[in-house]
Amino acid sequence: MTTDLVARSADLAHRPDDMLVLTLLEPPPGYVIAEVLGLVRGNTIRARHVGHDIMAGLKSMFGGELSEYTKLMAESREQALDRLRAEAVARGANAVLGLQMTTSMVIQGSAELLVYGTAVRLVPAEAQGSST
Repeated sequence: MTTDLVARSADLAHRPDDMLVLTLLEPPPGYVIAEVLGLVRGNTIRARHVGHDIMAGLKSMFGGELSEYTKLMAESREQALDRLRAEAVARGANAVLGLQMTTSMVIQGSAELLVYGTAVRLVPAEAQGSST
Protein backbone atom coordinates (compact mmCIF):
# COMPACT_ATOMS: atom_id res chain seq x y z
CA MET A 1 0.00 0.00 0.00
CA THR A 2 2.83 2.43 0.79
CA THR A 3 4.38 1.81 -2.63
CA ASP A 4 1.06 2.64 -4.32
CA LEU A 5 0.79 5.87 -2.32
CA VAL A 6 4.33 6.87 -3.29
CA ALA A 7 3.65 6.08 -6.96
CA ARG A 8 0.44 8.15 -6.99
CA SER A 9 2.08 11.11 -5.25
CA ALA A 10 4.90 11.05 -7.82
CA ASP A 11 2.52 11.05 -10.82
CA LEU A 12 3.18 14.59 -12.03
CA ALA A 13 1.01 14.19 -15.13
CA HIS A 14 -2.12 13.99 -12.95
CA ARG A 15 -1.30 16.68 -10.38
CA PRO A 16 -3.10 20.03 -10.40
CA ASP A 17 -0.90 22.80 -11.81
CA ASP A 18 -0.58 24.57 -8.47
CA MET A 19 0.71 21.50 -6.61
CA LEU A 20 4.36 20.74 -6.19
CA VAL A 21 6.23 17.62 -5.26
CA LEU A 22 7.93 18.43 -1.95
CA THR A 23 10.48 15.85 -0.90
CA LEU A 24 13.53 15.40 1.30
CA LEU A 25 14.99 13.00 -1.24
CA GLU A 26 16.08 12.85 -4.85
CA PRO A 27 13.55 12.95 -7.69
CA PRO A 28 10.65 10.50 -7.38
CA PRO A 29 11.05 7.15 -9.18
CA GLY A 30 10.54 7.51 -12.92
CA TYR A 31 11.46 11.21 -13.06
CA VAL A 32 14.66 13.11 -13.76
CA ILE A 33 15.68 16.71 -13.22
CA ALA A 34 15.31 18.69 -16.44
CA GLU A 35 16.30 22.03 -14.93
CA VAL A 36 17.57 23.28 -11.57
CA LEU A 37 15.92 26.60 -10.74
CA GLY A 38 17.74 27.37 -7.51
CA LEU A 39 17.14 27.82 -3.81
CA VAL A 40 13.61 28.59 -2.67
CA ARG A 41 12.53 29.39 0.84
CA GLY A 42 9.65 30.43 3.00
CA ASN A 43 9.68 31.67 6.54
CA THR A 44 7.53 33.11 9.28
CA ILE A 45 8.21 34.61 12.67
CA ARG A 46 5.63 34.01 15.35
CA ALA A 47 5.29 35.36 18.87
CA ARG A 48 3.72 33.58 21.80
CA HIS A 49 0.44 34.80 23.27
CA VAL A 50 0.43 35.69 26.98
CA GLY A 51 -2.89 33.88 27.55
CA HIS A 52 -1.50 30.73 25.96
CA ASP A 53 1.64 31.04 28.10
CA ILE A 54 -0.45 30.95 31.28
CA MET A 55 -2.34 27.84 30.13
CA ALA A 56 0.87 26.17 28.97
CA GLY A 57 2.50 26.93 32.33
CA LEU A 58 -0.35 25.22 34.15
CA LYS A 59 -0.24 22.20 31.83
CA SER A 60 3.51 21.88 32.20
CA MET A 61 3.08 21.45 35.97
CA PHE A 62 0.72 18.49 35.46
CA GLY A 63 2.13 17.06 32.23
CA GLY A 64 0.58 16.56 28.83
CA GLU A 65 0.73 18.12 25.41
CA LEU A 66 0.93 21.89 25.17
CA SER A 67 -1.74 22.05 22.46
CA GLU A 68 -1.63 25.84 22.12
CA TYR A 69 2.02 25.64 21.07
CA THR A 70 1.41 22.59 18.89
CA LYS A 71 -1.24 24.56 17.00
CA LEU A 72 1.03 27.61 16.72
CA MET A 73 3.87 25.52 15.27
CA ALA A 74 1.54 23.72 12.84
CA GLU A 75 0.20 27.04 11.55
CA SER A 76 3.75 28.38 11.25
CA ARG A 77 4.89 25.34 9.26
CA GLU A 78 1.97 25.66 6.85
CA GLN A 79 2.56 29.38 6.35
CA ALA A 80 6.27 28.85 5.66
CA LEU A 81 5.48 26.00 3.24
CA ASP A 82 2.91 28.18 1.44
CA ARG A 83 5.54 30.86 0.96
CA LEU A 84 8.06 28.29 -0.32
CA ARG A 85 5.46 26.92 -2.77
CA ALA A 86 4.67 30.43 -4.04
CA GLU A 87 8.35 31.15 -4.74
CA ALA A 88 8.85 27.78 -6.44
CA VAL A 89 5.78 28.24 -8.69
CA ALA A 90 6.93 31.77 -9.57
CA ARG A 91 10.22 30.26 -10.79
CA GLY A 92 8.41 27.65 -12.90
CA ALA A 93 9.20 24.65 -10.69
CA ASN A 94 7.08 21.53 -10.39
CA ALA A 95 9.08 20.13 -7.47
CA VAL A 96 11.24 21.13 -4.52
CA LEU A 97 13.95 18.64 -3.59
CA GLY A 98 16.03 18.41 -0.42
CA LEU A 99 13.33 20.12 1.65
CA GLN A 100 14.55 21.17 5.10
CA MET A 101 12.91 22.93 8.05
CA THR A 102 14.61 24.74 10.88
CA THR A 103 13.61 26.95 13.78
CA SER A 104 15.46 29.58 15.74
CA MET A 105 14.62 32.04 18.48
CA VAL A 106 14.62 35.64 17.24
CA ILE A 107 13.85 37.43 20.49
CA GLN A 108 12.47 36.22 23.80
CA GLY A 109 9.02 34.80 23.12
CA SER A 110 9.23 34.61 19.33
CA ALA A 111 10.67 32.12 16.89
CA GLU A 112 11.37 31.91 13.18
CA LEU A 113 10.47 28.83 11.19
CA LEU A 114 12.40 28.55 7.92
CA VAL A 115 11.70 26.04 5.15
CA TYR A 116 14.07 25.73 2.18
CA GLY A 117 14.98 23.46 -0.70
CA THR A 118 16.02 23.32 -4.35
CA ALA A 119 13.38 24.21 -6.94
CA VAL A 120 13.53 22.01 -10.02
CA ARG A 121 11.55 21.11 -13.09
CA LEU A 122 11.06 17.33 -13.31
CA VAL A 123 10.18 15.36 -16.42
CA PRO A 124 9.40 11.67 -16.88
CA ALA A 125 12.61 9.68 -17.36
CA GLU A 126 11.53 8.35 -20.76
CA ALA A 127 10.87 11.91 -22.04
CA GLN A 128 14.39 12.94 -21.05
CA GLY A 129 15.90 9.89 -22.75
CA SER A 130 14.07 10.48 -26.05
CA SER A 131 15.36 14.07 -26.43
CA THR A 132 19.05 13.16 -26.29
